[in-house]
Amino acid sequence: MKTIILLITAVFILSTTWSCAQDNPYNNDDFSIKEVTVTHKADLGLTVWEIAVKGKAAHTTPIKVGQLDGAPVLGYVFPTSLKPTDVGFNQTNGIVALALTSHPDFDDTPLWDENSDRNYDNDGIVWHPHWVVLHEDKRVAGGLSVKQFKKADKTVVLPPTNPGMPMYMDSPGYPVTANGNTIKVVVPDYRINNQVDFNYDGVTAFMKVNTSNENLPMLGVYDVFSVASGDLSLPYKVKK
Repeated sequence: MKTIILLITAVFILSTTWSCAQDNPYNNDDFSIKEVTVTHKADLGLTVWEIAVKGKAAHTTPIKVGQLDGAPVLGYVFPTSLKPTDVGFNQTNGIVALALTSHPDFDDTPLWDENSDRNYDNDGIVWHPHWVVLHEDKRVAGGLSVKQFKKADKTVVLPPTNPGMPMYMDSPGYPVTANGNTIKVVVPDYRINNQVDFNYDGVTAFMKVNTSNENLPMLGVYDVFSVASGDLSLPYKVKK
């Protein structure tokens, strides 16, 4: 795991020296990280994950483009030292991250009705969580993408709450709330294999979906707005 983190960190630093575009319309104080924390509540058997920003958390959402290909995705992301098997995937190389995302062009949480209108496929714009496995990807400016696999690969294991895409992605349905400058998500201990001693970081980023160009990832990181540690070194530990 340390080797993977060091490798991705090196690529990340090189990529983000030029990928943090100041002219990105989403690059504002709503994505400028002030603090990131994960706190274990032993009496409740859960962890609370929080990112505080200079602006108003979750206030800025992507502008709809009207199709899946090229659809914009904004994210508050917690890269971690958790293992893929801790969150229901098979063991694979990469960094396990919990991403809080918004994307109005599609809905990838078919089991959850985040806007409570009894329609389960129209609420992608509502901030919601995903477990993903990130890996190095020099094809995109941010240097990272969600790891893909071939649908025929029988070695791949995904949690039953996955959205059915050929990527290491899950839609776990944890509650996400935003208030003032802070966005939070609550994760039950048993949903992360009761792991409460792990390292993490905080990142805000602009991602984009690709369904037409086989030379690009299905979901890549194109701009990194802010990194809590400054270098994606995962230096923070769970508070108790």
